[in-house]
Amino acid sequence: MSTLADKRFVLVTGKGGVGKTTVCAAEALALAAKGKRVLVAMCNAKERLSGMLGSGPIGPTVVQVQEGIWAVNMLPEKALEEYGVLVLRSRALYRTLFDNAYVRTFLRAVPGMQEWAMLGKAWWHTTERLPDGSSKYDVVILDAPATGHGLDMLRVPKVIVELAPPGVLRADAERAWSMFRDARQAGVVVVTLPEELPVNETEELCHSLAEEMRLPVAALVVNCMRPELFDAASRQALAPLARDLPLAPEPGSAALAAGIRRAVRERIQSTCRERLRALGHAELELPLLIGGVSAREVVGTLAERFTASFHAT
Repeated sequence: MSTLADKRFVLVTGKGGVGKTTVCAAEALALAAKGKRVLVAMCNAKERLSGMLGSGPIGPTVVQVQEGIWAVNMLPEKALEEYGVLVLRSRALYRTLFDNAYVRTFLRAVPGMQEWAMLGKAWWHTTERLPDGSSKYDVVILDAPATGHGLDMLRVPKVIVELAPPGVLRADAERAWSMFRDARQAGVVVVTLPEELPVNETEELCHSLAEEMRLPVAALVVNCMRPELFDAASRQALAPLARDLPLAPEPGSAALAAGIRRAVRERIQSTCRERLRALGHAELELPLLIGGVSAREVVGTLAERFTASFHAT
């Protein structure tokens, strides 16, 4: 069975606030521990990856952040410039043609151009080679925008392939789209939480990926799973009592109220887990880690879960 360790390009998306960047960092650490050369590419994001990996700030230039891990926080205009230079093979010529306010305004107004600049740049890094001919990066992990914007980004190369005239732009989009649809080389990692709203959005996202775009879902990562303290029968029995709980319970009943609320959360978690399993994708459950655990410790612990998943058969 193919695992995330076999991919060349991994796109990570999901509802905002579910821990996408944490998942990217954990996966990168696990892959680097296997000897892979990993690039994590962020899309004009609020930069938190450096805190998770213990590195300096990560900007629009690729930097090494740990042994075997590189990172970049792509900016649309910077990514577009780099792509233009690659196509024209001359930075001076690029500046002559594009370095003026009118052209830049036009490019910003072209639907999907900024999304393609970042997605195309991330894909292009999979084509880079070292002097000996080997891949510069074994895998590129794209920390993509949240669900809606992430889908819009993925639609762009498909639209270019279908509508753009023959040329470099269409040729690159065809190569990228071919890789994205090849489950042996690429896959989408969908991150979610065991809660109703994130699961609703995850179901819609997985449907769009499968039915509309025909893109492979490499894994479904369920983040912040709580350990179960109650069995199913106890959760069922305690759930009705939640309706009568006061907002501020008396001190003597606080422990009972906390137990009832915990049972309700576990019941919701269990229901969400069953809905996610019904989607039929490979799952990886990551625990909720609390209690004075630093971001680096969280990522290190979650990386161990990813390492274990690489050995799935």
